[in-house]
Amino acid sequence: MRLRIDDMTCDGCARAVTRTIQRLDPEAQVAVDRPGGTADVTTKAEGEALVSALTKAGYPAEVLAA
Repeated sequence: MRLRIDDMTCDGCARAVTRTIQRLDPEAQVAVDRPGGTADVTTKAEGEALVSALTKAGYPAEVLAA
């Protein structure tokens, strides 16, 4: 799925986003495009669970494509 993720301003933010996603699904594959503000994620986790976790971590998110 593709997520739009706001407030990623540095590589540390991109790593935090990856860690947050992998806390929900340790086997998730995450490719963050920090300049584009998106992440492509292959995961068993539900999109809404990812959005909720990322938003709580300070990175407001929404699912662009499942």
